[in-house]
Amino acid sequence: MTTEVFRNMLYGTNFGAVADNLKDVRYVVLDEVHYMNDEQRGTVWEESIIYCPTNIQIIALSATVANCDELTNWINTVHSKTKLVNTDFRPVPLRFFYFDSSQPYKLLPLLTPDGKLNNKIKPEKPQWARGKDKRKKTYVKQIIQNLADNDMLPAIYFTFSRKKCDEQMEKCSGLGLNTRKEQEEIKAFIEEFIAENPHLYGNKHIEYLIQGVASHHAGLLPAWKNLVEKLFQKGLIKVVFATETLAAGINMPARSTVISSTSKRTDSGHRMLTANEFLQMSGRAGRRGMDKVGYVTVVGTPFQTPEEVAELVLSDSNPLESKFSPSYSMVLNLLQRFNLEESKELILKSFGYYSSDYRLKPILFQLEQYDKEIEERSFICPNKLSDDKMLEYDKLRFLYVQNRQTYKKIVKQEKSKHRPLSPEVVEFGKRNKEELHKLQTFACDTCKLYKKHSKNLEVLKRIDSKKKKLLKEIEKQKDIYWNKFIAHRAVLKEYGYIQNDYPTEKGKTTSQIRSENELYLAEIIFSGVLENLTPSQLAGVICALTTEELRIEIPYIPFSEPVRKTLNQIRNIKRKLEKVQSKYDIEAPLYINPYFSSLIELWVEGAEWETVSEQIEIGEGDIVRAFKRVVDVLRQLTTIDNIPETLVFTAREAIEKIQRPPVDVD
Repeated sequence: MTTEVFRNMLYGTNFGAVADNLKDVRYVVLDEVHYMNDEQRGTVWEESIIYCPTNIQIIALSATVANCDELTNWINTVHSKTKLVNTDFRPVPLRFFYFDSSQPYKLLPLLTPDGKLNNKIKPEKPQWARGKDKRKKTYVKQIIQNLADNDMLPAIYFTFSRKKCDEQMEKCSGLGLNTRKEQEEIKAFIEEFIAENPHLYGNKHIEYLIQGVASHHAGLLPAWKNLVEKLFQKGLIKVVFATETLAAGINMPARSTVISSTSKRTDSGHRMLTANEFLQMSGRAGRRGMDKVGYVTVVGTPFQTPEEVAELVLSDSNPLESKFSPSYSMVLNLLQRFNLEESKELILKSFGYYSSDYRLKPILFQLEQYDKEIEERSFICPNKLSDDKMLEYDKLRFLYVQNRQTYKKIVKQEKSKHRPLSPEVVEFGKRNKEELHKLQTFACDTCKLYKKHSKNLEVLKRIDSKKKKLLKEIEKQKDIYWNKFIAHRAVLKEYGYIQNDYPTEKGKTTSQIRSENELYLAEIIFSGVLENLTPSQLAGVICALTTEELRIEIPYIPFSEPVRKTLNQIRNIKRKLEKVQSKYDIEAPLYINPYFSSLIELWVEGAEWETVSEQIEIGEGDIVRAFKRVVDVLRQLTTIDNIPETLVFTAREAIEKIQRPPVDVD
């Protein structure tokens, strides 16, 4: 089962009775526990560990956690006695190569036997320095031919663009990687597979599969990716061009992996791959029981130096960082079972709170420096004056000097004009003398250490102010998770989902919802705007609520009038919630993106897949994924409490009509 399902089991059962309900469970295996690092899913992983009954043994597995001691100690603290079993053993060792475009027909070992960078590798020239031919060259055919000549296939070739995956596949189709016998075997397998998945008939990529090359990315239909995976596992596909998503969660080991670049383009420009990203991709090389060695080839690009590549290869994995973040559902579920103080105890069990000392190290170091300086500059006044008295003396002294200078200036001006001093000036002079007499009553006035002490006192005052700010920042960082919990609680109270720190009936219903913003979906459900829609219209509305902002521009495709009117009503709900969330500094998303609404309406009304997919220039896999999100929400409408029967019936009918190939939802 997924981690989400396990967490939901723990939420859906009274915590005191969890041990009874899971009495037959002795072990829970959390494979790839580094998913705690994931922005979207990390919180669920932490919750699963925190809420898991202590009589159930957790077995957490990962190959890419640098701070495994810290993780072990945390699980030991929040769950039960935990032992770290660590090994550097790799069943199939890896050898690293570098493709240098100045020597395009040769793969160079990246490292020397003693682990240093091979000095034969030269950095790539930037595009402006390439002489007459400044066009961007690709050497994918030479690289694959090199691998074939050196018996290093099958390979997964990682690139960071779907478009490049398809382009590179096309470029390598004529390399003759498959024998005639293998081609016939592929044809037979494809024919049988397409008989079970007729929507794949006529796919333009079939000819490339027969040649032994394929692409694999999120824009392709799930069934097509499944076909590619099966053929690759059978050894009939020699090269798969894939995006980095293939590096995690799919059983497709290869003899070689090729990494097209160790930098990738992001919204903020190019950045180097993290150690974990590189490890995930390179770790696909080497098939246990089949290969003695796995091969990893890095392609030289102008965006990286050979030194940077070598450093990445030799670097350790990244430390695990908490992505724990309270949600509306979490608040409602905890307050349904615990009081506020007990809920706080659970929130403070998060890995983020546990590891906050690590995160706060720079601040704590600065605090330590301030304490040292305070100790060095502190002094004992020989006249036993308090700091306040000394500061009072400093202020009086400053005031006296300022006033004395002003008085002298006025007197000088009046004398130059041969005028007598005015009564106000005479009075000002008397007050200045009184200030002097007052100063002389302080022991500081005759103290030889005054200047040194005064300077130290001023510095100490500034340091103390900075120290107080740091202490506030530490408290803020320490309480960041609890503050988020309290903020979500405040919004729920304002909307009437919590009363006296216990969920109302609406709150209990909302606690069963699983989405990126449970309150938003609940408000839409309770508003009644979904109740008079047909199955296709309901699917169209839900599709707009579950689709994120797209990075690419796509043409507007009109959807039905009832969907348009319903989304306009929902916009009022969205605007109100946006204001309240902003007041409490909450960033839970509020989607209304009807990119695929018209498509799912067509699909639910019985249109053929080809008719639906040709409406828009976007990957078929993206459309399927959008439809699956809709099914997830519709399923929830059929299972959570207090949903109107008519809406439940409509949701069930919509699910039934969506779930036909290629949108089969397990």
